[in-house]
Amino acid sequence: MPADCGLTAAEIARRILDRNGLYNVHIARVSGHLTDNFNPVTNTLSLSQSVYGSTSVSAIGVACHEAGHAIQHAQKYFFSSLRIKLVPVVNLANRALFPLLLIGMLLGFASPYTLVGRVFIWIGLVVFGLSMLFSLVTLPTEFDASRRAQKELKENFFSSEEAAMSRKVLTAAAMTYVVSFLMSLIQFLRFFALLLMARNRD
Repeated sequence: MPADCGLTAAEIARRILDRNGLYNVHIARVSGHLTDNFNPVTNTLSLSQSVYGSTSVSAIGVACHEAGHAIQHAQKYFFSSLRIKLVPVVNLANRALFPLLLIGMLLGFASPYTLVGRVFIWIGLVVFGLSMLFSLVTLPTEFDASRRAQKELKENFFSSEEAAMSRKVLTAAAMTYVVSFLMSLIQFLRFFALLLMARNRD
């Protein structure tokens, strides 16, 4: 549904950034679908092809959500800053996870009753614990970015009906991060249960 304001997602994102003094944040068009993001290292807000030039309510909501991340970074929002610090650690852990699990399975990972098995279960526990922590920190970061976007849109660009539609889109997007956290939690509890099995046997 096109927004009544007639502005594109990129134009509104630019106005929101400027309203918050973020003239140095560059907005770029990137290929792909759902590739929208804010990169704090390059200070670039990237919008996918389907969002950048769109005037739809949902596309504008997505662009403004990413603008919310840029504002968080500029204002040193606690959870956003913590998430950025965790990124390299979690990326390293995730890259190491598959080869470690493969070696673990070959050397007895399937059994928590061997020394080698327990070592690899502990490794899995640490890796998924880091992933769970990252997902947990991501939740307030994403919900806050959506809150900032909704506030800007409702006060300056959208009608009440359009604001309600945008809120539904942003809430649905935020719920994907809730699911990600729950998946990490399930994996963490799985490894924890394996350790308890070994302890109970001892």
